[in-house]
Amino acid sequence: MGAATIAIALAVLMWPEAERHSATRTPEKHLPFGSAEQAYASKLRLKSLALSRAENFLNQEVTTLSGNLINTGELTVANVEVNIEFSDQFGQNILRESRLLFLQASPPLVPGGQRAFEISFEHIPYTWNVQQPRVQVSGILFTENK
Repeated sequence: MGAATIAIALAVLMWPEAERHSATRTPEKHLPFGSAEQAYASKLRLKSLALSRAENFLNQEVTTLSGNLINTGELTVANVEVNIEFSDQFGQNILRESRLLFLQASPPLVPGGQRAFEISFEHIPYTWNVQQPRVQVSGILFTENK
């Protein structure tokens, strides 16, 4: 019984760490954002951005940013990285994170296509002004047939 208790305790302790490394979390290696990607970024439109707050099963408040990404350009996109910046009441940046919008196994976003996304934040500083964060494309991965 002691070994089972230790195994459960280890699983509980390691589980939050595993969640932090999911596909939409801050990438360890950022997507390319050279001149071609910067030029194409204006053809990727972030629409219908909305915030929601809820409590998870661990009684932690989670803030979720959802929206749609529309590809108005002529290239197929495998993934998009965005910078999300939360501000305080004085407009100062208090939290900045980079996140991928799609899971690695997601199909590419074709020209003219759109895809819904959802990004969750568990620890936003209490000084946040509870306004929508600034969201900017900061990396683009094109498919091989660019």
